Amino acid sequence: MMKKTTLFIVLLFAVKVYSQEITGNQLLEKAIQYHDPNNNWATFKGSFKVVMETPKSPKRISEISIDLQEQFFSLKTKRGTNNTTYKIDKNEVIISFNGETDLSSTTLEKNNLSKDRAKMYQNYYTYLYGLPMKLKDTGTIIHQKVARKKFKGKEYLVLKATYTKAVGKDTWYFYFNPKTFAMEVYQFFKETENSGEYILLSGIETINDIKIPKNRAWYYNKDNKYLGTDILSTY
Repeated sequence: MMKKTTLFIVLLFAVKVYSQEITGNQLLEKAIQYHDPNNNWATFKGSFKVVMETPKSPKRISEISIDLQEQFFSLKTKRGTNNTTYKIDKNEVIISFNGETDLSSTTLEKNNLSKDRAKMYQNYYTYLYGLPMKLKDTGTIIHQKVARKKFKGKEYLVLKATYTKAVGKDTWYFYFNPKTFAMEVYQFFKETENSGEYILLSGIETINDIKIPKNRAWYYNKDNKYLGTDILSTY
């Protein structure tokens, strides 16, 4: 009995020391090993659907196609009676609204449609659904001190990421399960501490052998106000 107790204490101490000493880069590698064990993200080619549910608003259904090697992105969105499609093929951007591509400046402005918005959506979906692999992109600064923190009653290993001026100003924190290294929460702040949002992740959808969080529930940092949930599914 004494030997078993001693072994347990040694193992517990080893886990505690390891969690304190693991670097940001090491944590990121372990998280990527969990989510993308075969390094498939770099050559990702696939399609998926995202349903956004928000309080007091109709559901927004988005169909997304990404081909990283061919630099292709497509987003088809349906909200209410309107259908919008953005296509980016390398540097060419095509916008379609309710089946029409020859759109007047009035229609574009009224419905907030633009090439810049198309590229914003490309960056948005590629970044969020490519995490944590996207944290290896140029311009991302991984902080090497890993925190151990409780959030919503659960304990996590927390990775801090900031960005070069050319990439972005926000500060991000990524919360990983200390046993599996699965990404379960992320949070970003802008210039003030109470700004930004946190996102609770649940479920897993596997696409191209990549484990992608299925549900993303968004909240404000300042007051925990619920904003909405994105639900991922495959065809």
